[in-house]
Amino acid sequence: MGEFQVHRVRFFHLLPSGIRCMDYSGLSDRLALARLDGSVELYNLAANCFQEKVFPGNESRSTEAICWAAECRLFTAGLSGDILEYDLHNLCIKYSLNGFGGPIWSMAANRSGTHLAIGCEDGSVKLFQVLPEKIQYETSLDRQKGRILSLAWHPAASHIVTGSIDMIRVLDVKTGHAVRRIAVDRSKMGMQNRECVVWGVAFLSSGTLVSADSAGKVQFWDSEKGTLIQTHQVTNVDVLALSVSQNEDSLVVGTSEGTVFQFQLVPVRTGETARRWVRTKPFRHHTHDVRTVVHGPSTIISGGLDSQLVIRPLMEKVESKTYDAALRKFVFPHRRLVSCAQKAKLLLFQFPQYLELWRLGKTEAVGKHDEVLPISRSQEHLLQLKKKGPEHICCSAISPCGSWISYATPSRLYVHRLQYENGVSISKMPRLLYSAHQILFSADSTKLFVASDRVSVHMFKLSETGCKHVHTFQAKSGSAEATCLLAASADGNWLAAASLDLEINVYSVKLLKHHCTLPVYKCPVTALAIQPMSNNLIIAYSDQQLFEFSIQEKQYSTWCRKVQQHGLHRDWRERDTPITNITFNPSQPAHILLHDTYSLCIIDKTLPLPDDKTPLLNQAALRNLSEGARKAHSHAFKISKKFQPLLFMELLDEGTLVVVERPLTDIQAQLPPPVRQKKFGT
Repeated sequence: MGEFQVHRVRFFHLLPSGIRCMDYSGLSDRLALARLDGSVELYNLAANCFQEKVFPGNESRSTEAICWAAECRLFTAGLSGDILEYDLHNLCIKYSLNGFGGPIWSMAANRSGTHLAIGCEDGSVKLFQVLPEKIQYETSLDRQKGRILSLAWHPAASHIVTGSIDMIRVLDVKTGHAVRRIAVDRSKMGMQNRECVVWGVAFLSSGTLVSADSAGKVQFWDSEKGTLIQTHQVTNVDVLALSVSQNEDSLVVGTSEGTVFQFQLVPVRTGETARRWVRTKPFRHHTHDVRTVVHGPSTIISGGLDSQLVIRPLMEKVESKTYDAALRKFVFPHRRLVSCAQKAKLLLFQFPQYLELWRLGKTEAVGKHDEVLPISRSQEHLLQLKKKGPEHICCSAISPCGSWISYATPSRLYVHRLQYENGVSISKMPRLLYSAHQILFSADSTKLFVASDRVSVHMFKLSETGCKHVHTFQAKSGSAEATCLLAASADGNWLAAASLDLEINVYSVKLLKHHCTLPVYKCPVTALAIQPMSNNLIIAYSDQQLFEFSIQEKQYSTWCRKVQQHGLHRDWRERDTPITNITFNPSQPAHILLHDTYSLCIIDKTLPLPDDKTPLLNQAALRNLSEGARKAHSHAFKISKKFQPLLFMELLDEGTLVVVERPLTDIQAQLPPPVRQKKFGT
């Protein structure tokens, strides 16, 4: 695999924010989720569950509800009292509209997506019509005493059910009046006087209401008579979330002890038409509160305070017991939060509200394989750079020489010059009114490339006097999508840019013009880089495929065609997390270094590709063989799973590697204590 001296970094104290709410769009097969810090993420479930879009959070925004409406339009609402629509092309907020009911606790769209209903602090339910370019207030239904904590539409959009403290109400959409009021039983383990909070409600086509409450009960009601049909005491703690399948024969709930329960509608007796709801399966994949659940066509998706997004396939819905039946857990973003100044041996860590600059430690010792070396100089925290305003940081970068730092919020681009004489001093440059989705410095630290809206890339020239805009590269397609990933060649001649519409464009930096466009692939790009010696572009896609494109010849390379004809190993294609970084070893032009969250890989293009019968992870076995046998059994993929979870990897020089890990145990140690559960034998 190669011998490297590895800087194993574990002082990036990232704490992912918990998940507050989610919604699934069957039309686009995408999942939208909002976190506690106000950020919003979009996952493309058809593209290997790739996190394709991220909207940064905001300190003045607290999101309580999220939903899809007509034509895959995304809305959120929260305690600020505003409804926000998102521009999915340019990754920004399109507009906000006040709900005029105080803080908004719940929101839902009808099945056709033509109307939004919001539940407000003042006890009112307000309806908004979804128009082509905006939403428009339509009417307000009967107000009640107490906030509306949950609501749901009848599939025919004729009625709305709401949940609040101790009360469930059914509202007629046409008249605006309440047609049914149901008082919820407060009893919970003998506590009669404690108020009961209805955290989740659903309205089935049959007229049955479903409620989930703080007494740990899931209950089924007759909406016409207001009577209780069934009750299930699923837990002694709160049931916080509820979701029903599209065909209404299954539902899932999430609890504050971290458990997800599934209920299914089954016949009372074999051969009879009468059916009843039965609790069938418990799933425990969370350590803390499950704040939101989604029942997809063939999966159960859950998220909560522990920040994990868990996607669990329903085995009876999966046609073949293949990789589609695998459980998936996502904790970390599918993008880089760490950048490296190789020449200065500095690391820049990106947090939502600030940046941290560290100098790596140093050792004079030389050791054997897997030996931990003593350090002669410890790592040093050089700088903490706090952002200004309520907007969170969306991207950042440090130049290879370590003299420049740049970061961006959704509305501003900031560039700072660093000097290291007598400590670290920072020089501020004028703020730039450019949106940025990724920032990249050239190899010689004289240029700054900024990925922006409408498949554009801005280029700035850096000098001691400041930062000057030089040119804007624009793709010929004229797409409305934003540019999301950048890669520059080491010689400074080429720039590759990938956009959200799956398009990859290559520009000539010297001639300041468009050079070529790559053939469009079916999946999003997760990482790309230009090989220093050959100037070939290496591309990783969300389905774990790898391509190599010759920029000079404007076509895929011979090795790429060989890979596509032979096919990649099954175990490689079935990895959970995407490749987020690609780099190269200048002393080994045939080597490609890349990583995902759980593995670091070196691909040697001179060796044969493995077939599915060959073990992909064979490093330990090869180490015990003789040199001759080792060569006979070697293949192109050299994989190490020593470093986990792996957030970043970069080659500092020919023999030195830096890796950044974030152990899950460290994250769990910073979370509040979970609900104590009684276990057998304790």
